[in-house]
Amino acid sequence: MTEHSSRSKRKRRDSFGMFDGYDSCSEDTSSSSSSEESEEEVAPLPSNLPIIKNNGQVYTYPDGKSGMATCEMCGMVGVRDAFYSKTKRFCSVSCSRSYSSNSKKASILARLQVTGKPPTKKAKVLQKQPLVAKLAAYAQYQATLQNQAKTKAAAVSMEGFSWGNYINSNSFIAAPVTCFKHAPMGTCWGDISENVRVEVPNTDCSLPTKVFWIAGIVKLAGYNALLRYEGFENDSGLDFWCNICSSDIHPVGWCAASGKPLVPPRTIQHKYTNWKAFLVKRLTGAKTLPPDFSQKVSESMQYPFKPCMRVEVVDKRHLCRTRVAVVESVIGGRLRLVYEESEDRTDDFWCHMHSPLIHHIGWSRSIGHRFKRSDITKKQDGHFDTPPHLFAKVKEVDQSGEWFKEGMKLEAIDPLNLSTICVATIRKVLADGFLMIGIDGSEAADGSDWFCYHATSPSIFPVGFCEINMIELTPPRGYTKLPFKWFDYLRETGSIAAPVKLFNKDVPNHGFRVGMKLEAVDLMEPRLICVATVTRIIHRLLRIHFDGWEEEYDQWVDCESPDLYPVGWCQLTGYQLQPPASQSSRESQSGSSKQKKKAKSQQYKGHKKKRKMPVEKKPVSLSSLPMTGEVRRSFSGDEELTPPPYRTLPAQTAPEAFPPPRTSQEFSPSLKTGNQSRQHLRYCRGSKSGLGWWETKHGLA
Repeated sequence: MTEHSSRSKRKRRDSFGMFDGYDSCSEDTSSSSSSEESEEEVAPLPSNLPIIKNNGQVYTYPDGKSGMATCEMCGMVGVRDAFYSKTKRFCSVSCSRSYSSNSKKASILARLQVTGKPPTKKAKVLQKQPLVAKLAAYAQYQATLQNQAKTKAAAVSMEGFSWGNYINSNSFIAAPVTCFKHAPMGTCWGDISENVRVEVPNTDCSLPTKVFWIAGIVKLAGYNALLRYEGFENDSGLDFWCNICSSDIHPVGWCAASGKPLVPPRTIQHKYTNWKAFLVKRLTGAKTLPPDFSQKVSESMQYPFKPCMRVEVVDKRHLCRTRVAVVESVIGGRLRLVYEESEDRTDDFWCHMHSPLIHHIGWSRSIGHRFKRSDITKKQDGHFDTPPHLFAKVKEVDQSGEWFKEGMKLEAIDPLNLSTICVATIRKVLADGFLMIGIDGSEAADGSDWFCYHATSPSIFPVGFCEINMIELTPPRGYTKLPFKWFDYLRETGSIAAPVKLFNKDVPNHGFRVGMKLEAVDLMEPRLICVATVTRIIHRLLRIHFDGWEEEYDQWVDCESPDLYPVGWCQLTGYQLQPPASQSSRESQSGSSKQKKKAKSQQYKGHKKKRKMPVEKKPVSLSSLPMTGEVRRSFSGDEELTPPPYRTLPAQTAPEAFPPPRTSQEFSPSLKTGNQSRQHLRYCRGSKSGLGWWETKHGLA
């Protein structure tokens, strides 16, 4: 009698919806051959699990924190402790009995659940209504998970890394948003600073509806802000980080205008009896966000480049020439370009829309730059030429007077090893102020590794720049007369130095300081954006170190480079951020560096150069050079031609941008830090104590 009573209780509990009950397969309810598992007591489900209801049936699913199990009968995923029987093989009594009475039916339904394919006629006959409801609920659950994953992709940079924790635990300082004119809100950030008040969701509340409360900015790190609820005074117990540009952050007064409730956090509800008077006192004279802040954020994240636009971009395999590529996707102003000849659309290149590496169709022909003609002669459906006015403008120069000449010597950042500044030579003078540069001692015989810099580029420097600024200059490969002296080298080679007055001496008030944190593109694998630090500043030149990596991976970058972003940019745009490299990842990456270097040297077999390229962390890509490049001095007339211009179509005909790219590895760089003396700044201001002094000393003026 007692046993019968306990079974009746189980049956009643099942019919209440905690489990499916015995009616999942009615023919099995009277079976006397039920498995041993079916006689076990059913454990209660945790009360904190989300609930999904379908056709009167109630199903609960895990929150990702508990141990999980999969039902061998129906494929249901759930909390392991809530599963039926000692072995936890089934989610309910009915699944246990169905499995034991008809394993064939169970296997068909399980396969149906796993594959997600539409049920066959045979499977439909096998399905009973309660089990169909279960499958429908599970499908709904899976769809919910996918939607949540898509939402999180746009709001979470990566699992396991938090900018807030990283900055707090190390007392780091992030570069302000105003340092990045090309980034969203870079030119209209205003005076957002500490103590600015905002309205944010109140997470310390037990109410079922979403409520808000006032919070003040305690610390700013790029787009991210450390917030503290009003009323906590000096208590940092509930401080939290959030992105100021997110949709949950509002200026004070938004709740009143929108009819949203302001509710004080539960932790401090007892502190005041009149919260309205408290807020009036605290907010009088306080700053808040502009009322149109969210509108400005939205407007600053509208980009003129659209998928299907055609551009000319540097050939990542031959720096000396350009190729036609098509915009595949746009994320935060960054373009994924697919070379037009790539049939499987995997031969791609990442850069910002303001990068000096991309140009309008016909640019190469207009300045005399080498161009690889596409094998595709017929216009692709939907593709259209990007309007020329969308590209970054270069400063106009006067080439009629004293100008750069072939054979002149200078110093330049090596595009194949961005951590070094090398002895270089002007190999060809193009139109509109563009120059083809080669690295002395490392050039290929056919000139295929020449690269294109504009005369105003911040990546080329006059002779003596490194000596004056105490930067190690990389001498020509094979040059044995060390330490390297420019005076001796010019005399030995019969060369002359490019005149100092022809170089760009403008130094903007960029706002960067040594030690500031930011997010930076690894230009040797430009699809990756990493946690980085400014380790040295020389005029407008920044030394960028990728956190967790050795200094050999550092990169010299201009202060106005579109490849630098504020902290929180990846989270704001949905781009994937690479966290600082761990010790284990560095060791695993360095283990394969020799093989990758060997592969790279074989790729350029026949070239004399074997320049060190710190690209071993990822697939080697020459595409990230700070400017465009050209190829051999002798090339076929066919390759000189540009494709016929296509009719420019309205931008709105282009499809929407694609989701963020997948990324896998991390990497990093950094350089020896040196103090910048006041006298070094004189060079950029044109004083005689700059490079002019150096030329006078060595008889080069």
